[in-house]
Amino acid sequence: MVNGRPVQGDPVSILGQLPANAIEKVEWISSPSAQYDSEGKAGIINITTIKGAADGMFLQVNSRIGLPSIQNYENAESQKRFGGDFNLNYVKDKWDISFGGSYQRNDQSGRRVGNVITYIGDTETHFPSNGERSIDEVNYSGRFTLGFTPDSKNNFNLGFYAGVRDRVRTADILYFDNHRVINGQRTAPFQYFNANDQNRRGDFVLGSLDYTHTFASNSKLSSSFLYEYTLLGGPTINRNLGFPELGLVYQDEYNTNDNPLNGIRWNLDYTFKPLSIGQLQTGYQFRYLNHVGDFVYERRNIETGKFELVPEFSSEVNLSRLIHAGYLQLDNSIKKWSYGVGVRLEVMNRDFELKDKSNSLDTLYQYDYIRPFFSGNLSYKAKEDLTWKLNFSQRVERETTFKMNPFPEREHSETLEQGDPNVLPEFINQLEGGMIKTWKDNSFYATAYFTQVKNLVNRVNTVYNDSILNRIYSNVGTGQSVGLEMGSELFFTEKWKGFFGGNVYHYSIKGDFDNRPVNQSAWVYSFNWNTTYSFTPTLSSQFSFNYLSRRVTAQGEDSRFYQPSLNVKKSFLDGRLNLNFLWQNIDLGLLKSNEQRITTLRPRDFFTTTNYIYEVDMLILNLSYTLNGSKNRSKFIKSEFGEKEF
Repeated sequence: MVNGRPVQGDPVSILGQLPANAIEKVEWISSPSAQYDSEGKAGIINITTIKGAADGMFLQVNSRIGLPSIQNYENAESQKRFGGDFNLNYVKDKWDISFGGSYQRNDQSGRRVGNVITYIGDTETHFPSNGERSIDEVNYSGRFTLGFTPDSKNNFNLGFYAGVRDRVRTADILYFDNHRVINGQRTAPFQYFNANDQNRRGDFVLGSLDYTHTFASNSKLSSSFLYEYTLLGGPTINRNLGFPELGLVYQDEYNTNDNPLNGIRWNLDYTFKPLSIGQLQTGYQFRYLNHVGDFVYERRNIETGKFELVPEFSSEVNLSRLIHAGYLQLDNSIKKWSYGVGVRLEVMNRDFELKDKSNSLDTLYQYDYIRPFFSGNLSYKAKEDLTWKLNFSQRVERETTFKMNPFPEREHSETLEQGDPNVLPEFINQLEGGMIKTWKDNSFYATAYFTQVKNLVNRVNTVYNDSILNRIYSNVGTGQSVGLEMGSELFFTEKWKGFFGGNVYHYSIKGDFDNRPVNQSAWVYSFNWNTTYSFTPTLSSQFSFNYLSRRVTAQGEDSRFYQPSLNVKKSFLDGRLNLNFLWQNIDLGLLKSNEQRITTLRPRDFFTTTNYIYEVDMLILNLSYTLNGSKNRSKFIKSEFGEKEF
């Protein structure tokens, strides 16, 4: 959230619009109360910007350029990384006006190395592969907000946000040793080249209107309305070609979609005047999503050269999801104790209509619930520098239209990707308890927790034929985590500080998929370390290292993953001009940074393993200039629906 408003966008993009000197504080809410939207597995991060009191103007201009790739992985094209953005905020008397614009090009090189084995009867089919997996991405957008405060009791805010996000994933893969093993006898190898381009584009426009009124009794009424339109689409092109004779076409397929999305969110919240029992809040939220799509799958007739519809892979979809929610929240403090209890009641109706183009039949999948989401928190301030806490929350993770559409897309030569129209939302229960200890500028925290996810959704596979797997997003059972997280921020000297945090937990999945049991468990750990050193008041550096261990999934495991990075910052002109040098995914050919292997299997059915090797040693320069007549108080709106679908 930004300034208490829920967002669904990419955190990197959100932070990219917020200059560091505009941020007042960052709150992590691991167990949100009933007043917050119930959606989201891991809780809430709320970024609060500084509110200026004086009239004036704030202007910041940022530019960004990436140096040529050190490791290109023999990709066909060189990567481009550059961009710029500006943020203008002007405050005069009762008016508050903000403009913002951004253009970002962010390509990444990469490679994909994999192997798949299918088992059908007495025949094993092997198809190992190796090739390019790169991403070209362009984002550009514009924002405008208008705030009006006629008096101390009333405030209006009008906002608009529009832009385009265009992303192309290229997977040019050589299947270099395709062969079968029949009754122990290996057949002669066969090789071919798979050229696969997947384009995703989202054109969006949002508008919002907010109003807040404060009564003489200090009670408060606020209303927020948001409308969003997003046009999602983009083709996937899949061609199987001869090798080294690339002019020989074995298969040429084209699947595309146009799926516009309309979303509405309206909130009405009331905060009562302070009562003897504490602070009481109540509210109502209305959310409506309509997402339609026309998914067309075509295959070229090699003899005629014309593309022909593949009706069994083509469909029309219409998702309608309506949510009514009301909440009641009570918070209070008594001496050293603080507590909060709340309940959020949601009524959801989901209609998912499919039209099969192979037989023109319409199928309607309906799902609804009336469900309370309880939350509670209790804290005890034993000393000025020691606090104990206990929290409980219930949340939900709703699936996107993409994960519900059962008609496949040719993700790779070896993969048909599809959803499950009967997929259920994930329901999350979380209990945590811990402590926070501070001394001088240092701090330490420890939190023990238990998390349960019902209707857990995983990416799972089945065999479509001897050389193609179905990749499906579906419910696989219940996931549970029991663990301990600890972290400490320490100031070693006036110029040197560091943070180290670690998390270790036991994770298990129990359930079933495709009439087979799922029973996986393992210990998982992660740690985050960063250290900052200020050489002079205008020159500083920060090194960070994030590590996540291997984790089990319903059918296999994801390998460890880590990312080291270094940032050096130099300030000029009394801090108005800042130059940042960023070295992302440090590797130097010595590590395996930004690399992850995903493996799934079912005995005597299939085995697949893929190592995704993403770009390392990325060097980026950022230059930022700030004209600061007052503090930035821009409150730009964010995508509520389309960003998640993208």
